Amino acid sequence: MIVIDIEASGVDYKKHSIVSLGAVDFSNPDNRFYGECQIWEGAHIMDEALAVCGFSREEITDKNKKTESELVREFMEWSQHMSDRTLVGQNVSFDRDMLKAGCERAGLPWDLAYRTLDTHTFCWMHIVKRGLVPPIDAQHRRSALDLDAILNYCGIPEEPKPHNALTGAMSHAEVTSRLLNDKKLLPEFSQFEIPWL
Repeated sequence: MIVIDIEASGVDYKKHSIVSLGAVDFSNPDNRFYGECQIWEGAHIMDEALAVCGFSREEITDKNKKTESELVREFMEWSQHMSDRTLVGQNVSFDRDMLKAGCERAGLPWDLAYRTLDTHTFCWMHIVKRGLVPPIDAQHRRSALDLDAILNYCGIPEEPKPHNALTGAMSHAEVTSRLLNDKKLLPEFSQFEIPWL
């Protein structure tokens, strides 16, 4: 599995660009990918998205950075040797759709699956199977399991701010291992015990 996290200039894969991409090979967690790029010409920018990832407009329009197409090509090449290229992450359909759109803009073939695995679902199921009630955001009447809540449930502090794509991918990989296998995965999180063991 490829645990992935993408930071973007906004939330619409048709209008916005990838600005950074982080990934961890779940079966070989020392094999990691991280890259940043400039946005594609004409891509829209949401200030709210930049606030999350900490990039400035100058950084994401820096012509000295590789293009989105170059970044996507490097990632696809990095992933080619893996026997299981199923994408895993928090709200991973966003990452899949951004990556697929990036491939289309780059003229690259899309050879990853539509099917994905979501850490939100893993955590929800884990909570329910323990006989507990998953948290609900009462105002919006929906799940309150964002990444920080899932990290906390798994015994890990909140992700550092601003959000970084590689830190995000590592966080997703660690919670996936804890929720599915009751095992720690990455040395960066080894000091944090698994609460339900």
